Amino acid sequence: MLQKIKNQWKELVENEVKAFAQEKGSDIDVDIQVLTPPKPEMGDVAFPMFAFSKALKCAPALIAAEIKNRLEKRDNLPSGELLVAGPYLNLKLNTSSLANDLYKKVMEEGDDYGKNLSLAGKKVMIEFSCPNTNKPLHLGHMRNDSLGMSVSEILKANGAEVMKVNLINNRGVHICKSMWAYKTFGGDETPESTGEKGDHFVGRYYVRYAQYEKECVEKALVGHENDSEEIREKIKAEVQAKANQEPQSMLKKWEDGDKEVIELWQKMNGWTLDGLAESYKNMGISFDKYYYESNTYKLGKSEVMKGLEKGVFYREEDGSVQVDLTNIGLDKKVLLRKDGTSIYITQDLGTAVSRHEDYPFDSLIYVVASEQQYHFKVLFQCLKLLGYSWANELHHLSYGMVNLPNGRMKSREGTVVDADDLLANLSELAKAEIVEKERENMVGDIDETARKIALSALNYYLLQVSPQKDMIFNPAESIAFSGNTGPYLQYMGARISSMLSKFEEVKADYEGVEFNSSLLTIDDEKALIKLISSFPEIVKKAADGYDPSIICSLLYDISKTFSHYYHDNQILKAETKELVVARISLVKMVQQVLKNAFKLVGVPFLESM
Repeated sequence: MLQKIKNQWKELVENEVKAFAQEKGSDIDVDIQVLTPPKPEMGDVAFPMFAFSKALKCAPALIAAEIKNRLEKRDNLPSGELLVAGPYLNLKLNTSSLANDLYKKVMEEGDDYGKNLSLAGKKVMIEFSCPNTNKPLHLGHMRNDSLGMSVSEILKANGAEVMKVNLINNRGVHICKSMWAYKTFGGDETPESTGEKGDHFVGRYYVRYAQYEKECVEKALVGHENDSEEIREKIKAEVQAKANQEPQSMLKKWEDGDKEVIELWQKMNGWTLDGLAESYKNMGISFDKYYYESNTYKLGKSEVMKGLEKGVFYREEDGSVQVDLTNIGLDKKVLLRKDGTSIYITQDLGTAVSRHEDYPFDSLIYVVASEQQYHFKVLFQCLKLLGYSWANELHHLSYGMVNLPNGRMKSREGTVVDADDLLANLSELAKAEIVEKERENMVGDIDETARKIALSALNYYLLQVSPQKDMIFNPAESIAFSGNTGPYLQYMGARISSMLSKFEEVKADYEGVEFNSSLLTIDDEKALIKLISSFPEIVKKAADGYDPSIICSLLYDISKTFSHYYHDNQILKAETKELVVARISLVKMVQQVLKNAFKLVGVPFLESM
């Protein structure tokens, strides 16, 4: 609705600028910017006049004054007050008129308020999570999962048909490292015998391999303490290469179909996948389809051979197949190793082709950390060289790294924040808060409520930062019930729900009292009306940029504005019945927008806390 008003005024201003230009003998194309003034007292919408100064041979401030005078002479203008602020023609909205139409729209559309059809008819596939089957999910995966789920919901809210897919990285040297370590050091141990989740069990052996490699290096360096750093590094590299020969040999056997290796791989993959399924369920993460690299790498090899036949790829003297992308500012890239085994990009080629065959998408979004930007540039270019026109609609949603207050996480060293442990710890903190405030009887199932609070803390904290930025995750900050956090937003939703529940008890006393938007005159009320009306525009903007953080910003602005409003003003005990109804109507709109926006960023709405 707010966007509609902006567009109406934009068209009116553009028409007057064009008419003014014609009177001066100039025929110009007019596409005016629509901005937001830096201060509320300057208005709600700003139209800059800089772009027309040269053509009109007139100062921008004089153009703004002229257009204001022209518009004010017209009949049937949309509601609002025009202001001149230097080179800007500004518009101050009539919030009373806006609120009246807004209330009807929000109440009629309910859970659909904020949705649009800008992507109607578009089939979008979005890939996220993509765990390895050699370790459990960690905090980095959680940012990936939060982004993937949120962007999926945002795209659906804009009318797209969305398919959420997960690529399970269940083959490769890294998988074989866990397998080799288990075969070498595991004995008869199983997840059942140790009582561990399967993914945690397998992850322990991935760390064990890294320890083994480190032990080999330390042993080899004994007696070389006084050698140069260059010599020590050379020894280290030689030892690591020798250690890696064992997993690499195991990978070759796997690709050749060795029965013993395949059986071990199936057993350990099964343990990990069972553990991952449990984690996804606890975190509310779901997918429409799973892909497995073990099923797509052969198709990837086939695509590489097609490229070789077409002459867009070439074979090196050592037998490896490569692509030369130096002509577009990239490097040469190996697509198949010299021993014929595939690498990440090989299977990614096969996976992409397989996906388009399964689901002829209009666009495919890869949610993958910024460390892989180069990989996706190469992948997309290889698919274009292979002749796939849909490769032009592949997008990498690159997100920044998640670090801890004390530094970066490292899977090989076992220093990551485990996803299961983090969610459990946040749940325990939330549960303790409920008990401390003696709210056990108010929340129903205390464990389920605590889990939902933990999910809100996690998702909101991870999403409130723009995806491209690196971030530091602080668990204690994320679970706080005050400040810019998920639990704070949930608390505001619960307070609003309690207030509306109390109004329902006395609703009969207000029978026949109509909503009068002209009574909503204080600054916080006006601010809430404008924030609520901006929600559909924000939903569209979030989809355009694959950026949930702007929805988080809106949620916090609404919540803190409502908190201030609620603290300073009576709602259920306002001076007149008409004012009670007007304010309760505003509260209902706030609740609906919170509910709708919560769904887009993975924050469960709680009626009580």
